[in-house]
Amino acid sequence: MPFIPATRSLRRSAAAAAVAAAALALAACSSNGSSSSSSTSAPASSATAAASASPKPMTIAYMSFAVDNSYDAPMLAAAQAVASTDGATLKVFDANNNPQTQYDQLQTVINSGQYNGIITQPIFGTGLISLVKEAIAKGIKVVNMDQILGPSLSTDQPQVSGLSANVTFVPTEIGTKLGQQVVAACASKHLNPCKVGYLYDIKASSLDTAISGAFDAAIKGSPVKIVTTGQSYFTPTIGLSAVETMLQAQPTLNLIVGSDQGIEGAMTALSTTDKSYHVLLVGYGASAAAVAGIKSGAVFSDVAQAPASEGRLAVQALVAAIQTGKVSGAIDPVAGFPDAGVVTPADVNQFTPEWQG
Repeated sequence: MPFIPATRSLRRSAAAAAVAAAALALAACSSNGSSSSSSTSAPASSATAAASASPKPMTIAYMSFAVDNSYDAPMLAAAQAVASTDGATLKVFDANNNPQTQYDQLQTVINSGQYNGIITQPIFGTGLISLVKEAIAKGIKVVNMDQILGPSLSTDQPQVSGLSANVTFVPTEIGTKLGQQVVAACASKHLNPCKVGYLYDIKASSLDTAISGAFDAAIKGSPVKIVTTGQSYFTPTIGLSAVETMLQAQPTLNLIVGSDQGIEGAMTALSTTDKSYHVLLVGYGASAAAVAGIKSGAVFSDVAQAPASEGRLAVQALVAAIQTGKVSGAIDPVAGFPDAGVVTPADVNQFTPEWQG
């Protein structure tokens, strides 16, 4: 979300993303590695998990990083649907991409005494740790979702003791898969060197640092050479401007890689030139736009994310925790996807997009 999102996105309006980027960039930190192979499977249905004939009342605080966001919208809708089915009251707190706002909102939720469940969707993951520990100490069940809650962006394992579940993607795994797909795309055209334009979402953020670090490791020793960079802020229109600048700087560019929102901008920029069938595109997010691009041949491949699945799995795990005390641990929302979540022309018909892009 792509994050911050990038998200992700990911996930941002152009104006809000630029403001959020500055705040997040100052606070961000990351580390590289690999994990998620030990992720647990999704929890059983929440209703089944409630063993008691008289289930406990459930009031859940949903700490959204930004409600007005194409990546977050299906996540929130799925969360609300599960909450409604299982008899939970879910209240949404919209931080609108502001880490301090999110911190203050979470503090208010904990101090209110009105909630027995919280879903965190961190803008700046380490910034919420102290409050999450406080909530858990007070007996409030907490499930983290989508973004990493902790200092390491190379694992989906819970990094806060007492967390009921951690439903996230792993940023370094996205970077590794992106790098592998870029190497494959360049090899498909026998490009050596292969001149690549790298589209960050928010360059100084912990999410982008983790993704780009893993990407660099994956392309090491290959003909892939990053010759120009830009930033999309998870917004197609900003991605469009960034790609236009990149093409002016490097008119013989062979490939552009970035989040789906940035790649949408790239497709628009290329459509106004004679390069639309000569510049390869690799993205991440598995949005409807990306999947359509793969089917048409405009996009080489994409690394999947599943926002609606995250919202559904997170509330299911939280309901189970409130009703029975179940700890679900790490839950990988793309664990059952074909080809480890890499969308190509060979498997694109097996993917159903969970967000528009």
